[in-house]
Order: sequence, then structure tokens, then C-alpha cells
Amino acid sequence: MLASYKKIILSAALVAGSVSGYAQKLLFPEAPGIVSYTYRNQFAKDVPGTLDIVKGNGITDIEFSSLFKQNPEDLRRMCDERGIKISSYGVSYDDFTKKTDEVAHVAKILGAEYVRVSGIPHKGTFTLENAKQTVADFNQYGKILKKEHGLTFIYHNHGFEYVPYEDGTLYDYILKNTDPKYVSMEMDILWVFFPGFDPAALLAKYGKRYKALHLKDLKQGVARGSLSGGTDPNNDVVLGTGQIDIPAVMKAAKKAGVKHYYIEDESKDAITQVPQTIKYLNSLTK
Repeated sequence: MLASYKKIILSAALVAGSVSGYAQKLLFPEAPGIVSYTYRNQFAKDVPGTLDIVKGNGITDIEFSSLFKQNPEDLRRMCDERGIKISSYGVSYDDFTKKTDEVAHVAKILGAEYVRVSGIPHKGTFTLENAKQTVADFNQYGKILKKEHGLTFIYHNHGFEYVPYEDGTLYDYILKNTDPKYVSMEMDILWVFFPGFDPAALLAKYGKRYKALHLKDLKQGVARGSLSGGTDPNNDVVLGTGQIDIPAVMKAAKKAGVKHYYIEDESKDAITQVPQTIKYLNSLTK
């Protein structure tokens, strides 16, 4: 009887070891986060119900780009009840520069660590003068968020910043001239790839400047090279089915020390595509 019991214990240990070994081979064994914009239509109608969808997908990390007419206390409570952490709060450029303290107050109520801005106001092609003003604003208001409120400012690229400049682009200019103590980055990998650049190469180049990623993939056949900062939302497809080398991006992001991986799917099929994307991410091996 004792011998049989020992065999069962040994067998269980071997299985556990095998599972553990497999987990160690996975590139992304954890649950990804999500951007609220992915479910913007659902959130606009039913915030708690949409949070249930988020939790049902195993997601416990979210970046809110809007409060969806909720006060921050209630939104925080609803997330807390579901074990969902609001790690980042996205605001407009104007609010970032003109309502910095108010933004910080809301971010702290939400429990966010990051304040994110997506895009920079400009007319026509992004210029060096636009980039210089951006650098000044990012350094000034990023410093206020960090020193006065203990928050980290992150900028989300949007595809128009890659105008050639000197030996790189105006995006490089922004990275090189902002203070890493007060200005960090969130890479939207599609908005690096769509203009014709390599997300993995940028992650390798700037490493620790990146705190977060927006994970999305570009539909097969869609032409690249545009600095418009816009493409059809339905060009967002399940990760691994589009044009971007997702494994290369994930490996580079892991090496760079990226902390948050937010799925952003702007397509009309996001509800069905997100679970497929999660399944794909959790199937990747080193």
C-alpha cells in the first residue's frame, strides 16, 4: 500500500515538473492587459457588464482611455470588486498640459501608476517645431506628475512622428531630448509598423524607456509607409494573423523590461478576436 502511494506521489511530481518546465518555455505565460478603447462601444452602454467580459477573459490589468461617464471612485470600486487593476489612465494632450493636477488627482483615485497621452496636436505633417514644443511640454508636465504626484508620464506613439530627421526621425528626436526621469514611452506596435518601421528594433534601441505596449496586428495586404496616423480600425486583426512579427516584438519587449502589455483591438470584431489573441499570446514559446 505504501509503495503504491509513493508511486502516485512520484507520478504527480513528474507531471507537475513537466507542467512547470513547459511554463518556463512559454514566452508570455501571464495574462495580458487591455485598453478600454477595445471595448469602447460596450463600455458606453454597460460599464459593469463590460468589466465582467474583461474579467471573463482572465484580464486583470486595464488602461482606461475614458471614464465612460463614471466618477473615478465608482470606476475604481467596480474594478476592485472584480480584481482588476487600473494601471494607466489615458488623457488628452490639452488635459495633460492644462489640467495636470486634476488629471493626477483622478489617476490616483483610480489607482493608476501611469498617465498616458496618445498623439500630439499638429496640422499637416509633423514638424521639427512640433517636436521641439512636444519635448518642452513632456519634460515640464512629466516632471510635475513625477515630482508632485508620484506618477509616471508615458507617451503613446501614433504613427505620424516618424518624419525623417538627421540620422533618424522626429520620434528619435523626442526620445533623445526628453528626460528619462520624467518621460517614458508606451509603444503601439502597429503605429510603429504601419509607417514602415520595426517595433522590435525600436524596443532594442531604447530599452527601458518603454514601460508598456499596445498589442495589435495589421491585416495582411494593407500597404505600409504612411505617416497619416490613421488606418481603418478593421485592419486590426487577431495577433499572429497579420503582418507584424509578434514573437520578435514580445522577445524584445521582455528584454527591454516592459511592464504592461495592453491588447488594443479597434475592430468591430474585438469581442470575438480578443480571446483568440490571448490564446495566441499564451501559446508562444521562447
